[in-house]
Amino acid sequence: MNPELQTIKNVREASRLMVRELGFMNQTLAATDYPPSAVHTLLEVETYGAISAAQLVQILGLEKSSVSRMLAKLVKAGELEERPYAEDARTKLLNLTEKGRKTVQTINAYADDRVTAALEKLDPFTQITTSQGLSSYACALKASRENTEVNASNSVKIVTGYHPGMIGRIAEMHGGYYAREHNFGVIFESKVAAGLADFSVRLDKSCNQIWLAMVNDRIVGSVAIDGEDLGNNEAHLRWFILEDGCRGSGLGRKLIAEAMAFCVEQRFSSVQLWTFNKLTAARRLYESFGFTLSKEWEGDQWGSTITEQQFTRKIT
Repeated sequence: MNPELQTIKNVREASRLMVRELGFMNQTLAATDYPPSAVHTLLEVETYGAISAAQLVQILGLEKSSVSRMLAKLVKAGELEERPYAEDARTKLLNLTEKGRKTVQTINAYADDRVTAALEKLDPFTQITTSQGLSSYACALKASRENTEVNASNSVKIVTGYHPGMIGRIAEMHGGYYAREHNFGVIFESKVAAGLADFSVRLDKSCNQIWLAMVNDRIVGSVAIDGEDLGNNEAHLRWFILEDGCRGSGLGRKLIAEAMAFCVEQRFSSVQLWTFNKLTAARRLYESFGFTLSKEWEGDQWGSTITEQQFTRKIT
């Protein structure tokens, strides 16, 4: 299955499971006598403090009439109280009552216990990635509904230079992708790791640089310019890779653009890269930056016979 379609399928299946396991299919939620929408409303009032009904409509994403009926029931139950807004007599602000605060404490205790119990089933690393992934996905859902951009704190950052763990991570991305898509094996992955290890200790040279795309401190993409191994003032573009979920996002273009700007700044005469004929999407990207096919041959250095290619971009 296409990696993007598989990701969609996995997220949908996980979402359905979470809806069931968290109790959203039930008439009441979180050890209360209230439906999920009312429980969520009480939590939002706790979060925002004094808040108007109109603001809750925007936050909850529900119809105004539905929110009005729900708020009337919570006020009647003694969970919320209405107070006039000093700056606008037509607007009333909602606050938790003493009863409402106790109800929210019960909800939070119940939720904390459920989350704690679930996280204890996971190893520490998976706990962190789960927290980060859920946070990012929740922000993306909100941004999709509101047709806005995701908060910058959750966006991809491109950094340069050595980053702890990058050799293993980049080798992992190469090994996983090329084994799955092109049946490359241990020979390929070991050469990636060995070459990157050699290059990494040469990053103190001004002619060498690596760019890493990071999401929540996790490397999801890379590209490097090796200004030494070819000689003749030629640069070598190496280790261009993206995590499956990042392909087609424009991130690859940003990485290549950074690398090309560096080549111009360093005044290399040309940039060379080696690839093979089945990477059509990558080829289109390279050609959009001015690379042209300069050589093609049959090779078996990766464990199977493929049509290898060399692309060149002239700089000066």
